[in-house]
Amino acid sequence: MKALIFAALLSATTISVLAQRDTTAKTDTATDKGVKFSLGTGEDATRFELHKKNKHTHDIDTTADRRAMHKAPGFSFGITLARIDLGLATLVDNGSFTLSQNNNFLRYRSWKTINDGFDVIQFGYRFNSTFKIYVSGGFDWTLIRLRDNITIQKNDDMSALHYRVDNIDYSKNRFSASYLRIPLSFDFRSHDDSRGKKFHFVAGPDIGLLLNGRVKQISDEHGKQKFNDDYHFTKMRYGAFVRVGYGAWGIFGKYYFNDMFDTEAQKGLKNFSFGIMLGF
Repeated sequence: MKALIFAALLSATTISVLAQRDTTAKTDTATDKGVKFSLGTGEDATRFELHKKNKHTHDIDTTADRRAMHKAPGFSFGITLARIDLGLATLVDNGSFTLSQNNNFLRYRSWKTINDGFDVIQFGYRFNSTFKIYVSGGFDWTLIRLRDNITIQKNDDMSALHYRVDNIDYSKNRFSASYLRIPLSFDFRSHDDSRGKKFHFVAGPDIGLLLNGRVKQISDEHGKQKFNDDYHFTKMRYGAFVRVGYGAWGIFGKYYFNDMFDTEAQKGLKNFSFGIMLGF
């Protein structure tokens, strides 16, 4: 997971730098129609589009040309690497940040309980230079670092999560869920400033479809162990998010309205996350 996050951050940073470089190109003397392929992050998502070549050979500032193109109304669709999130995940138990007696076995280490994710595809419509709406798809992980030496059990009992107390001192005891995320974003942004960057305020609903649940443990007795199951994580979660930032960087907050688990004993236990992000 750490390698995947690092690779995603490195790729996004490289793409962002390349996309901001001022380059110059010469057009061909012939006139024809073709397909233009471009790669980038955020609104510079990979896309195909028709273009014309000028009859006259002259220099074109492709950076300015791209900015003008992006501000024109129109649809966009393609592969992207954007909204790379890295933050803290917090459990909210019926409106309280303190876990109830039913959920006390889920006590966690706050600074090691994280939320991360990123988008890989998007489809949107740009109304003008200051407003755009798009739906995207990506992956999202909630990684809970448990304090107690317990093992969450696989079971079909919908009344409660079951766990086993172990006589083992785990150096890592992580309880996690991975989701396919499908957010709908309403992107309000400023005009480009003198540096070619803009302020963003993005908000909207978010739907998540469960991919997998996992218990990962590391101990001297058993080494590294992984157990996969749905662990009663809710199959479809729904909530809302907010993203605010400047240029490529920003902060995010997410809150899911339905419960984290489908069990009766964990009713009212919800997920709130916040942190930093890269790539609007």
